[in-house]
Amino acid sequence: MARDSILKEIQTLDPQKDHERIVFLSTCYEFSFDTTRALELALFRTFCVPSISGLLDRTGEFGQRTQKRYDDTDILVSELLEWGYSSERGRRAIQRINRLHGRFSIANEDFLYVLSTFLFEPIRWNRRFGWRIMCEQERLGLF
Repeated sequence: MARDSILKEIQTLDPQKDHERIVFLSTCYEFSFDTTRALELALFRTFCVPSISGLLDRTGEFGQRTQKRYDDTDILVSELLEWGYSSERGRRAIQRINRLHGRFSIANEDFLYVLSTFLFEPIRWNRRFGWRIMCEQERLGLF
């Protein structure tokens, strides 16, 4: 796909009904490098919350299985970005995420915080480092 044709397509899409297509085009074509860096920072931000970092420490997920935990997160988030949550692959990724986290007592606020970092950090990163600023459809499509 030609770079200018991707942005043109995104700008014709409705962020409410076409959000999965917008996220796919934006994260996989327009800002693939930036998305990876932003999501790495989002994951890093979760360590700043004592209840989350405490759980990760107690489970050994980042101390003993650092690469596996990172890879699992990367793969599951990538499934959602590339295929959308309404696809079969996206639904399986969500089921897997829920199954992996379901065995722990995690406060809803912690879940919401982690999810919010995966939405807001790409926007923050883009404003500062993106090769272009996200258009309104791209920002709204993340929600």
